[in-house]
Amino acid sequence: MGSDHIHRVLAALLCTSFLVGCVQAVPPDLVAAVEAIDQDLIALRAPETAPEEYRQFVRQWALLKARAQLDDDVIRWPWESSDLESDLRWLYVMGERTVSQLHDRQVSQQTVMQAKVTRLEEQIRNIAARVEAIDGRILLGEKGVQAGLLVKQARSFLDQKDYTRAMQIAEKADHALKAQASLLNQELGRYADDSRITYWQTLAKQTIDWSRLHQATAIVVSKAERELSLYQSGRKVVSYSVRLGFNGMLEKQFQGDGATPEGRYHVTDRRGRGQTQFYRALALDYPNGEDRRRFQHAKRSGKIAQSKAIGGQIEIHGADNERLAQTLGCIMLDNPNMAALYERVPVGTPVTIVGALTKQNAVAAALAQLDRGKEEI
Repeated sequence: MGSDHIHRVLAALLCTSFLVGCVQAVPPDLVAAVEAIDQDLIALRAPETAPEEYRQFVRQWALLKARAQLDDDVIRWPWESSDLESDLRWLYVMGERTVSQLHDRQVSQQTVMQAKVTRLEEQIRNIAARVEAIDGRILLGEKGVQAGLLVKQARSFLDQKDYTRAMQIAEKADHALKAQASLLNQELGRYADDSRITYWQTLAKQTIDWSRLHQATAIVVSKAERELSLYQSGRKVVSYSVRLGFNGMLEKQFQGDGATPEGRYHVTDRRGRGQTQFYRALALDYPNGEDRRRFQHAKRSGKIAQSKAIGGQIEIHGADNERLAQTLGCIMLDNPNMAALYERVPVGTPVTIVGALTKQNAVAAALAQLDRGKEEI
């Protein structure tokens, strides 16, 4: 019989017979406390956020747990020291320190990420409002959808307390939002360009001057403000709100691009019921000579594919139903306004379509706000 076994038997007999205050070699509450520390570390994602510290803890805990299981039935005198108990207490202190550090780090990350994701969500709402104001959803295409999905993913990871992934996705959302602002500036920056505004103002002024000189009607359309103004003898007599093509803010390049053309045109035909698919329509002479020259130049330079056609059939028209509530590049009025305009506009009326008439136009304002938002992200 081994000496260790004899020692255990004698200690047990003495503790039982003489009611001596003996204790277990491995206090159960200490083992349970270290086990709880392990669970806390897992809950705090220590294997991902503090892999080295957690690896050391697990290695020591596995060794001490094996020793504890071997000495589960061992009892000792109160005055006897226990290396196992000391090691367990040391591991508990080390683990508790790591838990505290991770908890503080998690609280800090949560605060930072909560602010970042909330800011991104505000940016998404602001950008959506600006994009809607300038009909930019089609222009952005998948970029607009992608940014929104990324922000939702960042919020989801934040709610799951997975701050590392939340930060990674938030960074991607940052880039996506900045890419949106850059694309809109690239495609619509001419609305804030002084030279282009001056050119558009000149076109409109010449049309108004013609109306005054000939004591006749003329029309000026500002795409940025979505406004059609009717002039009589050089004086504005009425303005109507209009809708444009699904890519109306762009300058028309080819058939099917959804853009509304810009330039000087004339009413070539007045079409009533049975002559147009819409309520009533004023047909324009698009494409004119300038449009054709610009189109051919773009083809030669490779900006437009050789397979593209220039298109046509641009009208100022009304709408009969929701199916026709979105024009493909024309200028659309509500039917009552179209009826009033139709009665006052003869064939031959000059129609000038411009991007904007002032630098403080709706598109320029939206782009400026998007730029400010991009700097804040």
